[in-house]
Amino acid sequence: VFALIVFACLIGEGYTNVSSSSQLFCIFNHNEDACRYGIGIGILAFLACIFFFMVDVYFPQISNTTDRNPSPSCHLPPAGVWTFLWFIGFCFLTNQWSWTRAEDVHIGADSARAAITFSFFSIFSW
Repeated sequence: VFALIVFACLIGEGYTNVSSSSQLFCIFNHNEDACRYGIGIGILAFLACIFFFMVDVYFPQISNTTDRNPSPSCHLPPAGVWTFLWFIGFCFLTNQWSWTRAEDVHIGADSARAAITFSFFSIFSW
């Protein structure tokens, strides 16, 4: 759920423009990589959650003990990687938000703060 919130906040109001131009820019200090990273990790984390959910649904149907034993432990390395990626995302978005000038943000400040907050929550959920 946190990944969807981060993704939705950045897609919905993560890009903005000034009234004199139609050129869109990322709300995080005009750094396109910040928005791309948040969107990318949000989508990939959501897909990873769906994959792990499917593995958990399929797990009771595995009758062979040699196939069943490594299944629970296969969640740990990807969870560690996702925890690290969300930590990097939180630090990156927070850093770029701290360098964003107030006059550049007309709409979308709440969405940017929500993306930062839920990327922080994602660290602990993974």
